[in-house]
Amino acid sequence: MTAQEKQHSTITCPYCQATETLEIPRGSSQHLYRCRACACILKPKSGDCCIFCSFGDLDCSSAEQNLAA
Repeated sequence: MTAQEKQHSTITCPYCQATETLEIPRGSSQHLYRCRACACILKPKSGDCCIFCSFGDLDCSSAEQNLAA
């Protein structure tokens, strides 16, 4: 993966099933997300490091985000 390539994941709200595609931030985790459709706040499930791992179609480890540490 080159520096210009950006990884995206589609988050699906477990409450209303709305989806939104977000860029996975490099070198950090996103721990909170407010659904734009129903305004519920999503937090990672137990054992997951971020919202992408819990609710996304591509988790942060698949995007090699955790290898930089």
